Amino acid sequence: MYELTPQHEFFVGIDSDGCAFDTMELKHKECFIPNIINYYDLQGVSKYAREAAEFVNLYSKSRGINRFPALIEALEWLQKRPEVRARNVHPELPKGLLAWMEVETKLGNPALEKAVAEWKDAEQKKDLEKALEWSTAVNDTVENMVRNVPPFPNVRECLEKLAPKADMLVVSATPNDALEREWAEHGLRDFVAAICGQESGKKNETLQNAKKFDANKSLMIGDAPGDYKAAVANDVLFYPINPGAEEASWKRFLEEGIDRFLGGTFAGDYQAELLKEFDTYLPEMPSFEIIAD
Repeated sequence: MYELTPQHEFFVGIDSDGCAFDTMELKHKECFIPNIINYYDLQGVSKYAREAAEFVNLYSKSRGINRFPALIEALEWLQKRPEVRARNVHPELPKGLLAWMEVETKLGNPALEKAVAEWKDAEQKKDLEKALEWSTAVNDTVENMVRNVPPFPNVRECLEKLAPKADMLVVSATPNDALEREWAEHGLRDFVAAICGQESGKKNETLQNAKKFDANKSLMIGDAPGDYKAAVANDVLFYPINPGAEEASWKRFLEEGIDRFLGGTFAGDYQAELLKEFDTYLPEMPSFEIIAD
C-alpha cells in the first residue's frame, strides 16, 4: 500500500476511469469485451456476452469493480441467459481464477504472473494462464486504442481549487501504467501525490491513508458503488460522479461541493442528498431475461 505523508489539512481520493476521464465506454466496449469474447470462446453468443459485460462494467451497481471479479460476474450472467442455453453454449467459471481471487488482494497482472509461476494445481493453473493472456491482451488493446480522451469538463478546475488545501491520490482499479499515461497526457499528473492503481491493492486499502487526517477532512470522488463502499470502510466522505451525468456532477462539485468540503458542511444532510440521487442511477438487476435456477 502507498503511504502518504500529509502535506495539507485535507485529503482527496479520485477514481479515474468514468470519473475523472470519460474512458469507461471506450475501454470496455472496444478493449475489454472483444477480448473476453475471443479468449473465452464466446463468439457464438457474442451479442449476449457484450450485453452481460456492459451491464456489469458500465450499467449496474458493479460498475468500476476490478477486471477479474467483473469477468466472473459477466460469465455468471451469461450462464443464466436463456438465449445462451438455447445455442448450446455453456460458459464455465474459471475455477483457478476464483481460487486465486480468494487469496490475493492485489488483483493485477504482476500478482497473477507470480501465481502462474507458483500455482500447484495443474488444471487451475491453466485458468490462471488464460486469465493472464486475456488481461495482457486487454492492456495492449487499451494502450493502442485509448488516447486523446480528455478529462471531463471542470475536472482540471476542481483539482486546481483543491491543490492548495488537499493532498490528492488517484484511487483506481486500473493498471498503474495506463493511469500514469492518461494523467500525464492531459497535464494532470502533478496535481496528485501518487497514482494508486490495481497493483497498489484494493481501493479500501489505499484509502487507509485517510486515517492520517482529522474527521470529515477526507473525501473520495467516485462514479461507482464500490468507490462509496471503500470510502465508508475508512470513514471517508464521498462525492458521487453520477454515471451519465458526469459533467453536471463535476460542475456542482466545483461550484458548491468543494466549498462545503473545505468549509466543514459536507457531512450530514448534503452528502445524504447526493447519495440518495446517486443510488437511482445504477440498477442491481439487468433488463435482459435471466433464468432463475
